[in-house]
Amino acid sequence: MGDRGTSNYSEVTNFILVGFRVRTELHILLFLLFLLIYAMILLGNIGMMVIIMTDPRLNTPMYFFLGNLSFIDLFYSSVIAPKAMINFWSESKSISFAGCVTQFFLFALFIVTEGFLLAAMAYDRFIAICNPLLYSVQMSTRFCVQLVAGSYFCGCISSVLQTSMTFTLSFCASRNIDHFYCDDRPLQKISCSDLYIHKLVSFFLCSIIILPTIIVIIVSYIYIVSTVLKIRSTEGRKKVFSTCSSHLGVVSVLYGAVFFMYLTPDTFPELSKVASLCYTLVTPMLNPLIYSLRNKDVKEALRKSLEKRYFNSIFTVM
Repeated sequence: MGDRGTSNYSEVTNFILVGFRVRTELHILLFLLFLLIYAMILLGNIGMMVIIMTDPRLNTPMYFFLGNLSFIDLFYSSVIAPKAMINFWSESKSISFAGCVTQFFLFALFIVTEGFLLAAMAYDRFIAICNPLLYSVQMSTRFCVQLVAGSYFCGCISSVLQTSMTFTLSFCASRNIDHFYCDDRPLQKISCSDLYIHKLVSFFLCSIIILPTIIVIIVSYIYIVSTVLKIRSTEGRKKVFSTCSSHLGVVSVLYGAVFFMYLTPDTFPELSKVASLCYTLVTPMLNPLIYSLRNKDVKEALRKSLEKRYFNSIFTVM
């Protein structure tokens, strides 16, 4: 890769995360907003994992996937939120080169894994609705574990490629990353390397990650809709749609925010940051809410769990 400058990337020891370009007085408000969102992420996703692991009735493939989704949401938001909150109070706003590499790698790992996991969840709903008699056979425990492991494997491979490709660029133009976390596009802006091959490989990676997952989701829902339309009972249709609406809502929020961010021109960096905020923090906050509010099994399990704790606390006091 040809360099437009003489500096080498190894000379960079740290970066500056510029964050949101707002007045200093608004940093406190942004800090409180991030803190509130992150607290809801922790409460919602940890709560969802605990409910799924402790309630035997939720020992099904759908909730196995949902538990992994909560785990992924919890960890990739934790890669972003704490450092962003610290930077609201920090004057330097610096992040070490190793810290930036780690943040980039982990975020890429979890966000790609989530994309493949959402595709697996769509396939699960397709089998449950279109082939209910074969559901327990086709969606066996072994197969579900393989789907989740495959999602993590694809996420890991993609993250290794993206991270190694990004951090072998030369950063001699500037150390200021115009974002609140280490992301590919802001890092490209401060590179003085020839970005042609980098952008070509990035486009190829995005194509083999996003296209297959979207195709699986779309095809699964085409079959689901065609099956639902054959159901004569209105109540039956509502019941089937209710099992899919939560997943469809999560997919729409995540992919909508991602597409919005990458379609936003570079001339509007603040708009891109807002879109990034949607899928890095808002989506992990909304996912457990969407599933808990739209899912009767989760609501029932939550109610029984709270009742059990309440009665246990009463007996303890007595």
